[in-house]
Amino acid sequence: MEAILVPLKDKIMIINRSFWPIYPVLGEALLRLAEELSEAYDVTVVMQDHVGIKGELRKQSRGQNVNFYPVKSWSNSASGIIVRALDSVYFMIAIFLILIKLQPNKLYVSTDPPVLVPFLVMIYCSLFRRRYIYHVQDIHPEATRVVIPLNAIIFKILQVMDRSVVKNAHKVVTINAEMAKELRNRGPTRGPIHTIDNPAVSFDLVHMRRNKIKGFSFCGNAGRLQRMPLLIEAIEIYLCGGGKLKFAFAGSGVHQNEIQRLAEEYENVEFFGLITASEAAQLNADYQWAILPIEDEVTRYAFPSKASSYAVAGSLILAVCSDFTSVAKWVKDNCLGLVVEPKVEKLVEVFGNIELGKFDAESFDLNRDNLIKRLDFEVFVPALKAFVID
Repeated sequence: MEAILVPLKDKIMIINRSFWPIYPVLGEALLRLAEELSEAYDVTVVMQDHVGIKGELRKQSRGQNVNFYPVKSWSNSASGIIVRALDSVYFMIAIFLILIKLQPNKLYVSTDPPVLVPFLVMIYCSLFRRRYIYHVQDIHPEATRVVIPLNAIIFKILQVMDRSVVKNAHKVVTINAEMAKELRNRGPTRGPIHTIDNPAVSFDLVHMRRNKIKGFSFCGNAGRLQRMPLLIEAIEIYLCGGGKLKFAFAGSGVHQNEIQRLAEEYENVEFFGLITASEAAQLNADYQWAILPIEDEVTRYAFPSKASSYAVAGSLILAVCSDFTSVAKWVKDNCLGLVVEPKVEKLVEVFGNIELGKFDAESFDLNRDNLIKRLDFEVFVPALKAFVID
């Protein structure tokens, strides 16, 4: 009897430190991507593990045909820079060993952690003649330098490394046209640069209230790029002056203790800490407004992931940034809310005007049908899948 040769499946590896369920939006999207690819390919996911992810996956019957290689995480968004840097190096070493063991022929790598892991993937693909998709969520090291002083020599080395990764990628994917332009300004690339809007968390099980709470929600990383000291100062001044609006925070980050202190001192402020994706979606849907503070300079190199979920929640968005930024343009072009100059007195004034109802609600788009369709998992995952398998 003549032997029938069955072709081996392509080995596809997805590498992203931030993964489901701790990072519910992009993590969920990448989990769905892995599950769909596993129907025709040998799929491996490498990520850092915060929660015992294999157990969580078994509980929810997710990722059954996907090979998971969780790497123990020693840090989180509230950890110091040195701890996070060492954790990134540890993750990089683990990935190197996994690459040598499995030798995938197609790789998807996102920029979390930035620079080191994508550079390692580039070296592997150059040596073994493989190809990789580079998904640029944040442009590093430029985004880091906005808030953290970097030695000039270290910055230059990291920049050369990341430019090399972008240049040699089979394809580059990023979030918006401004970030794509920034990448092109760095120099020529061998592959095309595509843009895909980051998806929003699912709102299928969320109760959309008719009478929303008068106030603001903030769900996400209370980190160095989010202008948290300015926001906290403005809220204190506003509430001390008799302001009535409510403020709800969820998430973690370097400023979480300051937010906790604010919640303990003022009854109009609540802090929920880390919550699930569905709880975050419900919190955003409960409030009239969502607040989106971001450092101006960093908007050239990144776009806040929580913005998509704010839009789908039906929240009006208050962007705290300068008028010329990509975030301000996105809020204005889609009629999602207001942009306020990042100054304490301006922010306090806007809080007061919102409380008094001085803004015309008819000037905002509350339906957002076209935008919501663009931000759906059913758009994001198939687009990313096409890039990976092509």
